[in-house]
Amino acid sequence: MTAPVNTIGERLKEIRTNRSLTLDDTAKITGVSKPMLGQIERGQSIPTITTLWKIATGLKVPLSSFLEEQQPEYTVVDIAQEAAISEDNRRMRAYPLFPYDPIRNVEIFHIEFDAGCKHISEKHNDGVEEYILVQTGTLQLVLNGQEIVIAKNQSIRFKADIPHSYNNPFDVPCTVYNIIFYPRY
Repeated sequence: MTAPVNTIGERLKEIRTNRSLTLDDTAKITGVSKPMLGQIERGQSIPTITTLWKIATGLKVPLSSFLEEQQPEYTVVDIAQEAAISEDNRRMRAYPLFPYDPIRNVEIFHIEFDAGCKHISEKHNDGVEEYILVQTGTLQLVLNGQEIVIAKNQSIRFKADIPHSYNNPFDVPCTVYNIIFYPRY
């Protein structure tokens, strides 16, 4: 893990460079002196929370963007390597492809529903949305009491802060990708 002082300085320099800002420009829009900004970028000074807020506010970026780890350019996930979360006597298996990410407010699952599977989901918090993309088979959703059938190569988006369930009353398995978006508060 990169030391916080280096992460903050690297992020500051990256943002400034991407926006073609000089240290002078950045000092003017943030209210933080040019020498202090230079020291932060070089990892010679750890900014106080007040100074970091001034920088984040002036650059119009979230404060947390200075503290998060550098993300790789890409991530490959193999379902065979992931542990399944199962329900309904293992007739539903959910593989967390990309677990909840608080920066992006999203999580993504690959879900397999065997024939006859029924899964009732508790309603989520206000503002949560789900996207279901059916890859194989057919899925029956029940959204707030209304039955909706989604077939192979079809997708649906719905507000997940209502009662909902996933059913496969059909004779063949069904596989879907499930993307869940959480609101920013």
